[in-house]
Amino acid sequence: MKRLLVIFGALCLITVSLGCSAPLSTREKGAGIGALGGAAAGGIIGAAVHHPAAGALIGGALGLGAGALVGDQMQGQEQKQQEQQRQIDQNQLELERQRRDLDKVKRQSEY
Repeated sequence: MKRLLVIFGALCLITVSLGCSAPLSTREKGAGIGALGGAAAGGIIGAAVHHPAAGALIGGALGLGAGALVGDQMQGQEQKQQEQQRQIDQNQLELERQRRDLDKVKRQSEY
């Protein structure tokens, strides 16, 4: 019975994850992976002490928190990288504009 409860809980979690209409953020992906991994590890550890459902619930909760923290850190890094890339692109556009202006001045001085 407990095994069926754990399987049903895992299937519900997977169904909810797949049913999201918007793409998941990195934080949400980390939380989901952490919850599934924690539930699996908790279920295994709980089975060793004859309480797989309790182990899966505790492991899932701990995995959810840890996964969310890791996902949040990764999402922050992605945002920093996107901002840096935006700044690089902006700098390249400015360099191209300055090169065109310099070429224009050179052509005018030749006449």
